[in-house]
Amino acid sequence: MSPRKMRLGVDNIRGKRVVEALGILRYTNKEAAVWLEKLLLSAVNNWEQKSEQEGAADDYDLYIKRVFVDPGGIIYRFLPAPQGRAYRVRKRRNHVTLVVENKVQLDTEE
Repeated sequence: MSPRKMRLGVDNIRGKRVVEALGILRYTNKEAAVWLEKLLLSAVNNWEQKSEQEGAADDYDLYIKRVFVDPGGIIYRFLPAPQGRAYRVRKRRNHVTLVVENKVQLDTEE
């Protein structure tokens, strides 16, 4: 998928709480929403693994701190055209970076 199409979905969830963002992505009628939902669930799971806190991420007020889309590699294909010519088809790709953070301050002092 091209970065331009992916940015349409990313702009909808930037700065939102994770629960809100998942609701928005679930009911958005774009292919980018499916990929972003998987990415957001993966980011939340990674946060749970790295935070070393008891309980699930539902107990904390997680939000999307930063999300952006960069262009990736382009795959070139050729489509036959009339009179022995060929049209170039560019299959674009993208890289999405999503950072999830906790709004609630954790008590780490014991």
